[in-house]
Order: sequence, then structure tokens, then C-alpha cells
Amino acid sequence: MTDSFDDHSPTPPPERASFPDGLRFAFGTLTVLPARITRWDRSAARTGMACAPLAGLVVGLLAVVPGAVLLVLGGGPLLAAAVTVAVPAALTRGLHLDGLADTADGLGSAKPADEALRIMKQSDIGPFGVVALVLALLVQVAALSDAYADSWNRGALAAVTAAVTARLAMTLASREGVPPARPEGLGAAVAGVVPRAAAAAVTALVVVLAAAAALPLGLPAAGRQAAAVLAALLVAELLLRRCVRRFDGVTGDVFGALAEVSATTALIVLALG
Repeated sequence: MTDSFDDHSPTPPPERASFPDGLRFAFGTLTVLPARITRWDRSAARTGMACAPLAGLVVGLLAVVPGAVLLVLGGGPLLAAAVTVAVPAALTRGLHLDGLADTADGLGSAKPADEALRIMKQSDIGPFGVVALVLALLVQVAALSDAYADSWNRGALAAVTAAVTARLAMTLASREGVPPARPEGLGAAVAGVVPRAAAAAVTALVVVLAAAAALPLGLPAAGRQAAAVLAALLVAELLLRRCVRRFDGVTGDVFGALAEVSATTALIVLALG
């Protein structure tokens, strides 16, 4: 009797992921920091992608440490900026930069969606990818160098804001209604998992906190912080829409491209004024 009942009973719904499960998902997926992923399902992905800006905060704080040390030791703002930009790349094994290059190759291929996705999966980098990588890194270093030249704390704040905004773009790209381009991979695991209300709430919180962090530097700096986050998210949204139309959805590469493009945009805005 018991065996028969067990064989025919419906499968219970998966238990809702806890906040620690979501944090492990975010850090284990988006960084190389030690975080053992305990759950790999839609529930954990929902919490994890909503917590993605927290992973960006940690990455940003770790990135500014060597930059600040170099400035204290007498290094110039260009050197400090280059090292600061290198740290997030190392903490993600360069996957976001690789995603930017692959997405640029896919968008520039002028091929149908399935062929463009095949190009993106190849291990080599095409001319569009090389140009995108070089330009992104040059602009990031140049913009951050300008911020460091003004003051070390302005440069540090810019680096942290860019890192947080990069992961916030991933949160928004994981919102309900955004389809995956493939049935497998990171894109399929996180596409459409974050409720729209939660994505909006996280966005509002990051904008407010970014502005508040710059208040000691004055109201214009606080306004520039908020503008940098919003401008970066606008550019990321335009890229996201383009990728969804072009590839019929998102992939892990697209998430990496969104992170790098939004970080670059934020740094450009923060270098102004």
C-alpha cells in the first residue's frame, strides 16, 4: 500500500531557497570567491540574481584596495586605475569580458540567431570581440584614472559603484519576461527568475544607496552617482533588448556583456564634472 501510494503521489514543489542559498548562488556563479553552491534551481537563482549587486559590492571593495595602496605608495592615477580594473576581471576569471567579446562577435556576424549563437560558443575571438574588449578596457581605465586624479576616494567610489551597477544590470536582465536563447547554460538557469517588482525594488535601493554614499563629497557628487547608475542601466537595457531580438533570448555571454557595458557607462559618467 505504502509503496503504491509513493509511486503515484505527485512530486512536491521544491522548497523555497533560503537567503544564504541565494547568496551562495550569486557569489558562486558571478565570482571566483569561495562560495559552495548548495542549490542550483530556479528558486535559488531567483534569490541569487536579486542579490547580485551584493556580489558586485564585494568585488568593487576588493578592487579598490590595491589601487588605493598604489596611490599611497606614490603610484600615479593611471597605474592605480589599471590595477583596479584588473581585479574584477581576475575575480570573475575574465568571464564577463569573454561574454562581451562573444556577444560582440554574435551581434556583428549578421547571421541567423542559431548561427550567431554557434559563433558565440566558439573558443576563439573574432574582430568584433577584440575591438569591443580593447575599447571597453581602455575606456574603463581612462575614466577611472580621471576619477583617481581628482581624489582617491572619488576613484574608489567610482570603482565600487561600477561593480555594483554591473551586477544590477544582471538582476534586471533576469526579470520575468526575458527568455533564454538556449535550453541550457547560465542564461537558461536565470532568465525570467526575478519578479519585476523585486527587480524594481533592488534597482531603487541601489540608486538611493549610491547617491547616499557620495553625500560626503557634496550634493553634485550624489546626483552624479545616481545619474551614473541610471545611465548605465539604460544602456544595458538597450543592449538587452537588442540581444533578445537578435538571439531570441539571453545567454551567459549576454549577461557578461551587460555587466561590462554597464560598468563602462557608469565610469564614463562618474569621470565627468
